[in-house]
Amino acid sequence: MSKIKKTSRKKYYTFEDHFKELMKDPEFRNAYLESQPEYEIIRKIIQARIQKGVNQAILARKMKTGQSAISRLESGTANPSLNFLKRLAEALDSRLEIKLVPK
Repeated sequence: MSKIKKTSRKKYYTFEDHFKELMKDPEFRNAYLESQPEYEIIRKIIQARIQKGVNQAILARKMKTGQSAISRLESGTANPSLNFLKRLAEALDSRLEIKLVPK
């Protein structure tokens, strides 16, 4: 009589699982929530650039800056000035709007 091997099903640990675990840590949760405005701005900038059909190099030329400045902005390693953001909006044929919203 042959023995049937039971195959164990591995449960994979997804990013979502990992993220849920991390969010249980109050220190991580606070740091994550504090960084959300920056990442939301970055997402909007990348989305606008892609919708306009321009790559980083073309956007940089329109802004009269270097492609590396756009790369740093989109990677979150730059802290752009208001003037830079105005030039970015103009180059993307957009209007810059900044709001303060009560908590």
